[in-house]
Amino acid sequence: MTTDPRQTDAVDPRFAALPGRPGKIVAVHLSYASRADQRGRRPEHPSYFLKPSSSLAASGDVVERPAGTELLAFEGEIALVIGTVARNVRPEDAWAHVGWVTAANDFGLYDLRANDRGSNVRAKGRDGYTPLGPSLVAADGLDPAALRVRTWVNGKVVQDDTTAGLLFPFPRIIADLCQHLTLEAGDVILTGTPAGSSVAVPGDVVEVEVDAPAAPGGPTSGRLVTTVTQGDHGFDEGLGSLPVVDDVQRVEAWGSREAAGLPPAEDRTVLTPALRAKLSEASVAGLSQQLRRRGIDNATIDGVRPMHPGARLVGLARTLRFVPNREDLFAAHGGGHNAQKRAFDAVGPDEVIVIEARGETGSGTLGDILAIRAHARGAAGIVTDGGVRDHAAVAAVGIPVYSAGAHPAVLGRKHVPWDADLTVACGGTTVQPGDIIVGDGDGVVVIPPALAEDVAEAAVAQEAQDSWIAEQVAAGHPIDGLFPMNAEWKARYRAWREKS
Repeated sequence: MTTDPRQTDAVDPRFAALPGRPGKIVAVHLSYASRADQRGRRPEHPSYFLKPSSSLAASGDVVERPAGTELLAFEGEIALVIGTVARNVRPEDAWAHVGWVTAANDFGLYDLRANDRGSNVRAKGRDGYTPLGPSLVAADGLDPAALRVRTWVNGKVVQDDTTAGLLFPFPRIIADLCQHLTLEAGDVILTGTPAGSSVAVPGDVVEVEVDAPAAPGGPTSGRLVTTVTQGDHGFDEGLGSLPVVDDVQRVEAWGSREAAGLPPAEDRTVLTPALRAKLSEASVAGLSQQLRRRGIDNATIDGVRPMHPGARLVGLARTLRFVPNREDLFAAHGGGHNAQKRAFDAVGPDEVIVIEARGETGSGTLGDILAIRAHARGAAGIVTDGGVRDHAAVAAVGIPVYSAGAHPAVLGRKHVPWDADLTVACGGTTVQPGDIIVGDGDGVVVIPPALAEDVAEAAVAQEAQDSWIAEQVAAGHPIDGLFPMNAEWKARYRAWREKS
């Protein structure tokens, strides 16, 4: 005999604060200006992810931090509960489809975020990671721009913001969502968190309250109370992604480098001899792989090849930007001590001149005189997604150069030297002054300075492992179980490492 799931849900304490089990929970990534500014990016449009209804919990429940993890973060939010079906509604009509508002806590495990970025399935979908309640506040008569959300940790207020500070008003979010999917009665929208979200540790008590201070009677959801506990169980490496933590995740989880106990960012931008040695040992392919594992896919400067295939390139980015040629602009900016000449005169030891030429190869972006100047200044190299004039003469200088090829035409045929030492786009990749540039025969990769130590160490370790695997394959072992290694081969590798 089976039980009607609707009857089961009606008495399930997880859904006690709701009309019933929601068909879907939609969450907004970034919606408050305070949070966006804390993260250093303001999206042009709202973006979303889904959470399973099995992640819901009631006020008074506990939330578990799994064994082997450290970054369980709370996010106090306003939850909208849909009252009537909404499909293709206008923003001015959208609020009428909201039945209630209440408090929510969008817990997330940042240890799983890098391998789950965007979808948040594992990072935020775990059982108990969406406490909601304790009471519903009727939306009718409420001003969606005059709601307040507050969060307390162990009795101290850590979040306090209102919907007046939203990047995307609630009616816009509802109208946007329902042009893509039908919002059904009982569905929940988690509307994002303001600044102040941080990490909770076992023993912490986190409370969230949503109210409307200006509305008659000051209606409130009451305080949603959740206690953080330490779990006994971790994750099985044979089943899926394991927790991975780096300083990027620590900063985003805690809210700042200071809160995470990390040194100021500028302390990590120096290309030390030890770091340079690691980056020189690691391959660009290996570094790119490690960046991908940390959620950064777009880090290679595409379409450029080395002038000296056996050379290595490691240095800090110094940037130069060209804009498309327009005769009047070239007359004003192309002559004299222009931006191009200033950049080559200013480059210093261990720096790499990175040139944005928009992938336009119809003229040169440097020639032998400028290459000689950079070499004399001690520059580590030059990268351009445009052409190189005097190709053979530049090659003879000996400085590492990566380009899109040779072209005999002078700069003014296609480009105007415009400005330097700013964020540029080279080979489809964003490069900022101070980024770490590494090149080899495979191409060029851009490494954010804060990730460089971690990425370099991981790449060197991975290449040592890959080299050992290659030796086993060359010795006749089959690839299955060896690449990637299963538990047996991992044990053999660890034993080999201990002896070597």
